[in-house]
Amino acid sequence: MPRGQAGVTKVHYKGSTEDFIVFVESVEDYEKWKGDRSVPLAQVVDSFKIFITHKHGAQGQLDGASKQTLQNEFGSSKEEDAIIKILESGSMQQVENLPNHPGRSGDRNETMGGGRMAH
Repeated sequence: MPRGQAGVTKVHYKGSTEDFIVFVESVEDYEKWKGDRSVPLAQVVDSFKIFITHKHGAQGQLDGASKQTLQNEFGSSKEEDAIIKILESGSMQQVENLPNHPGRSGDRNETMGGGRMAH
C-alpha cells in the first residue's frame, strides 16, 4: 500500500446494549489466534483498549468503554476477558485509513474566517 494509506483491521461485536470495537494488528495474527489460543493476545490486539460506538454499529464516533459497560455486557470489568469474547464472537472488518486523502483534508471554504486570505 502507498505510504499513509495503511489498512486498519477491527473486530465489531454487537452487544445487548452497545456496539464494541477492538482493533487488531493484522488479519493473519487474528486468524492465527482463533485457531491457536497459545498465541499471546498481546500479539493480536493493537492495544488492550475497547471502544464503543453508542449503538452505531461498526461505524460512528469511538469512545472508550467504561468498566461498568464491560461488566454489564460481559460479566467482567477486566478488559482482557471482554476482548477475548469480542474476538471470539465479533465480526472482522478491514477499512482503509486515508489520513492524507486529498478529498478529506484541507480547508473547505477559503473565504471563511481566520485571516487566511488578504482582504
